[in-house]
Amino acid sequence: MKRSSAIRRAVLAAAAAALAVTGCTAQAVGSDGKPPSPATTSAAPAPSSSAPSAPAPSSSAPSSPAPSARALMKDGDENEQVRELQARLRQLDHFDRAPTGFYGTITAKAVTRFQEMRGLPGTGSVDGTTWERLLSLTKKPTADELKPSTTNELDTPDARCMTGRVLCISKESRTLAWMIDGEVVSSMDVRFGSENTPTREGIFLVDRKVRDDWSKLYHTPMPLSMYFSRGQAVHYSSDFAARGYNGGSHGCVNVRDRAKLSALFDQVKVGDKVVVHW
Repeated sequence: MKRSSAIRRAVLAAAAAALAVTGCTAQAVGSDGKPPSPATTSAAPAPSSSAPSAPAPSSSAPSSPAPSARALMKDGDENEQVRELQARLRQLDHFDRAPTGFYGTITAKAVTRFQEMRGLPGTGSVDGTTWERLLSLTKKPTADELKPSTTNELDTPDARCMTGRVLCISKESRTLAWMIDGEVVSSMDVRFGSENTPTREGIFLVDRKVRDDWSKLYHTPMPLSMYFSRGQAVHYSSDFAARGYNGGSHGCVNVRDRAKLSALFDQVKVGDKVVVHW
């Protein structure tokens, strides 16, 4: 009996010594009443002072993605090829307005529709495959298809437009007609100011022309500006070309066909009459 007690005391003393050396932490217990496996309870290793070793090289290098097809025409472009693109899309009823030569959101949506209907990736940009497919399904646009007089039909000119050299601007039909002695020389679609910044109506004169102007008030370009009423002017708007009548000006008369407005800019003289009417 004494010998057994002595052995027991020796075992307890050894266990106490071991705890004094290694320290002690509470051990988690699982839902089954058993301690979890060592893999779930082992402490995270202390961070090493040396830099981590590089990962082992893969047996096969990842393949690089295939390069995308080069875009021939894309959002933001403005040239005569874009005008031809729009005219050809219009032949297929994908583009519902006069070609402007400006590649904006409306043109991108039209291209996407064309691509998706022909089983091509709907990128909204024109690559070589898209262009070749469009050429095969359409005919070469005529001069009238490329530069029609206007998308909007001209209304009857205001009586004040019937004499002299006049920029006759109709809010009713949303058109500008350049008229000389009662005859329409050229015409184009226009957009006006919003409800809070309306375009003024009445009879005015072109008081100055600035080919490459910039609005200091609204921080936006105003190319081909022909001022007629203080800060209000007829000028080209890339926003109008891109978004159509979804937007509005700050009072100016916006034109979306830059080529036609450029030709008009060269013809109009300071002192020519401007009539803005309903």
